[in-house]
Amino acid sequence: MRVLLVEDDEPVAESLRRGLKRYGFEVEWVTTGRAALDHPGPCDVVLLDLGLPDTDGLDVCKALRARGDVPIIVISARSDETDRVVGLEIGADDYVSKPFGVREVIARIRAVMRRAQPRTPTAGAPGNGPDRYGPRLTVDRKAARVRLDGEEVALAPKEYDLLAFLTEEPGALMSREQIMEAVWDANWFGPTKTLDVHVAALRRKLAGAITIEAVRGVGFRLEIVQDGGDPSTGTDSAAS
Repeated sequence: MRVLLVEDDEPVAESLRRGLKRYGFEVEWVTTGRAALDHPGPCDVVLLDLGLPDTDGLDVCKALRARGDVPIIVISARSDETDRVVGLEIGADDYVSKPFGVREVIARIRAVMRRAQPRTPTAGAPGNGPDRYGPRLTVDRKAARVRLDGEEVALAPKEYDLLAFLTEEPGALMSREQIMEAVWDANWFGPTKTLDVHVAALRRKLAGAITIEAVRGVGFRLEIVQDGGDPSTGTDSAAS
């Protein structure tokens, strides 16, 4: 995921950039509002400081929103509620106050991206149908139900959450930290053995429809099994 970071405070920017890169984000960093508006892109999300040296960040936010619908998260030391309200009213998708932790910013990015990029709706039932993954598996996110060959599969709540997260980007390598933060808690500091238990359960219950590869020292990669037993990263949304 490509992030445009607009921040003139070098220590803050460097810390945030390093943290985001550790979690697999690609970060382009600029220090002025003009550089943000001149940035050729593309980017998936903008992290925008309000206290820029050449212009007010709210003006940059308004200009970026007028150009398109890229998600914008304002990051600022300003704690005044008026700035928050104005920022959201002119097009920001979220607002994070300094000081903040990298994990908080990542959680905000993921939440904004989920809202901004809903899955392709099922034909005949816009926005309400299940997502199909290969010929055998469907995930109905609205009803929190999973079906294999048309039959509902009984999943524990966290098994479902884990599957829903991993199928957001089939084929992508997700670190253990990313998964724990997304599925369990952004402040999870306990052992991650529970993740292995839930992965094993999904492998058993959805055998033949998905594979979940463990990458030693990193995390897991989910792939969809297509006809003939070949894993694929592709997904299609269709009525089940």
